Amino acid sequence: MYKLKLNQYTIALGICLAAAGCKVPEAAAPAANKPVPESFGDGHDTTNISTVPWNSFFKDKYLVDLIDTALKNNQELMVTLQDIEIAKNDVRMRKAALLPTVGLRAGAELEKVGEYTSQGAGDASTDITPGREVPNPLANFTLAATANWEIDIWKKLRNSKKAAISRYLSTIEGKNFVLSNLIAEVANSYYELQSLDTQMDILQQNIKLQKNALEIVKVQKQAMRATELAVQKFRAEVLSSQSKEFDILQQIKEEENNLNLLLGRYPQEIKREKGDFLSLVPMSVNSGIPSQLLANRPDIKQAELELAAAKLDVKVARAEFYPSLDISAAIGLEAFKPSYLFKLPKSLLYSLAGDLAGPLVNRNAIKAEFANANARQLQSMFNYQRIVLSAYMEVSSQLSKISNLEKSYDLKSQQVDALNTSISVSNDLFKSARADYFEVLMTQRDALETKLELVETKKAQLNAVVNVYKQLGGGWK
Repeated sequence: MYKLKLNQYTIALGICLAAAGCKVPEAAAPAANKPVPESFGDGHDTTNISTVPWNSFFKDKYLVDLIDTALKNNQELMVTLQDIEIAKNDVRMRKAALLPTVGLRAGAELEKVGEYTSQGAGDASTDITPGREVPNPLANFTLAATANWEIDIWKKLRNSKKAAISRYLSTIEGKNFVLSNLIAEVANSYYELQSLDTQMDILQQNIKLQKNALEIVKVQKQAMRATELAVQKFRAEVLSSQSKEFDILQQIKEEENNLNLLLGRYPQEIKREKGDFLSLVPMSVNSGIPSQLLANRPDIKQAELELAAAKLDVKVARAEFYPSLDISAAIGLEAFKPSYLFKLPKSLLYSLAGDLAGPLVNRNAIKAEFANANARQLQSMFNYQRIVLSAYMEVSSQLSKISNLEKSYDLKSQQVDALNTSISVSNDLFKSARADYFEVLMTQRDALETKLELVETKKAQLNAVVNVYKQLGGGWK
């Protein structure tokens, strides 16, 4: 009677402990996403240049060929493609966890038990056939198929598979982000080379002007209208400009190497358009509305998918607090002699077992993993918000830059025209002794610097359009 009551109390206590063990901490609630502004400025045009394919956005055939080569050979892109393969294999592994594991097992063993044991005494009194006892030592041969299956009661395995799929999709978006950046890098490097070519042409034209001025000064010195000081000043200016030629040549070499690196090939000459760089007209920009960034920017979509995976990870970690149900089964043949192995049905073996187990005491490791999953979810949320905010800021800054560079270029063009006129005027005045050599030198120097600045401004204009194309999510489609 007392024993029966004790058993009842034990069962009741076990049920209470099991119920207490099912209590799990609450998941941290991530903060709500802040809505993006309705526009980047005054306009509300929904037309977006990011929808234009890169081979239509860029009109220069040399540049298009270079980008196409980079997309085939760039090593960073190849590394990213392997990340996709790794994530794809992880999805396959998570899917496999949902299915039973089936295997084949073949075994052989030999056992000698002591006669003064319960097993030995029992075996000695058992006859297999009249007049024969169980062999000792006893062999055992097994050939069986086994299966194990974890029943996904709490959707732990399914959520783990969904998280793996989200991460696989995020690696694809990561690849798209690398594509977009690579295209922009190649284009910007190409425009850098064109600007250096133009700077070299301007410098060589300026050297010709300086040499002409030097010859005039030499003639004036012979006519006693100029001094040796003026001659040496003009000669020094020519030598200074000639030394700058080698600086530009080195920059061209370094930029070609940088571009070849992006193209995944060893150093070679970069074929490029040799026309008038200053006559290039940047493509007009249609920025659309900020909400389009959420669909067009690969890095935003990647962060969004990482956040979805982190939320599923929390559910997986939460399911670890609940009991898990495992089912195992086996069917095959077993005998102590190989000749008996295929004598059915006596050699037939089969088993079916279910195992329900859950954490009850000392769940600190599970709690720690659950807390980590919560923290990673919050990290993913903050990272997503940061990327969205950064994307908006980048586009806003670049649009402002495009507008200001356009105004700056117009003013610098007028400045170059004025200085070109001043060079002719200063030379005429110098020939008639109405201006000294210092004024001629300073005019030529100012004209050279302004022309080089004009080239830099043109390059900045082209780069700004490329960058805003990338920042709006263009190039990877």
